[in-house]
Amino acid sequence: MVWERSLSYGTSIRELERCVDAIAFYLNYRYSPLFFFAPMKQSKGSLETLKSNWESLLQPFQLDPRVTQRVFLDLVTAYSSAARFYHTLEHIQHILEIINELRLLATNFPALQLAAWFHDAIYDSRANDNEEKSADYTVVALNQLEIPIVIIDRVKLLILTTKTHQALTTDLDSQILLDADLAILGADELDYHAYARAIRQEYSWVPDKLYQLRRKQLLHNFLNREKIYFTNHLFNKLEARARRNLQEEIAVLSE
Repeated sequence: MVWERSLSYGTSIRELERCVDAIAFYLNYRYSPLFFFAPMKQSKGSLETLKSNWESLLQPFQLDPRVTQRVFLDLVTAYSSAARFYHTLEHIQHILEIINELRLLATNFPALQLAAWFHDAIYDSRANDNEEKSADYTVVALNQLEIPIVIIDRVKLLILTTKTHQALTTDLDSQILLDADLAILGADELDYHAYARAIRQEYSWVPDKLYQLRRKQLLHNFLNREKIYFTNHLFNKLEARARRNLQEEIAVLSE
C-alpha cells in the first residue's frame, strides 16, 4: 500500500502526516462513516501570506484600509468554519498560487484573483445554491470596498461558472479559475487521498451508500469530459494524473 511504500528510516514529519492521511482515506471508506482526524489548521505563516496577497491585490484601488481589513477578517472567519474540511483558506491559497502561474493568460487578473477569494465564501454541503449565495455575498462586499462596478460584475460571473465547471472557449479567465479550482484532482497520490477524506468529512451527514453513489457519479462526470482542464498548461501538467486519481477513488468507493 502507498503508506507502506512511503515509510522508511528517516521519513520526514510531512511525509508521516501525508501517510496518516492515506491511512485515514483507506479506513474511512471501508469501516466508518465518522472521521477521526481533525482538519488541517491554517498556519500563521500561511495566513500572513494570504493577508499580504489580499493587501497587494487591493492596493491599486486605493481603498479604505479599515474596510479592507474588515472584509478580509470576514473571509477568514467564513473559510475557518468548523464545518469546513476542504473548502478552507488552504484551498484559497492553492487556487491563488495556480492562477498566478497562469496570470499571463488572464484578461482581467484582479477580477480573477477576487473571484478566487470569494468563490466559496458561502459553503453549506446541504445546499445547492452555494455559488449563487457566494456571488451575492461578493457583490455586497465589493460594493462596501467601492471596487468599480465593471470588476464586480465580472467577478460575479466568474464565481457563477464554478457551479457547472463549464467555460466558453473565449473566456480565458473562467478557464483559469475552473482549472485552478480542480487542480487538486491532479495532486500526488497522498494529497489526493487527503482531499477525498476532507470532502467526505464535509458530507459526513450523508449515509455511506448514498455518498458513494453520488460521489462516483460526480467523478464519472469529470472522467467523461474530453478534457478535465481547459488550459494547455494544466492539461499537460495534471490531466493524466487527475484521471488516475479519479479512477482509483471510484474503485475504492465501489468496494
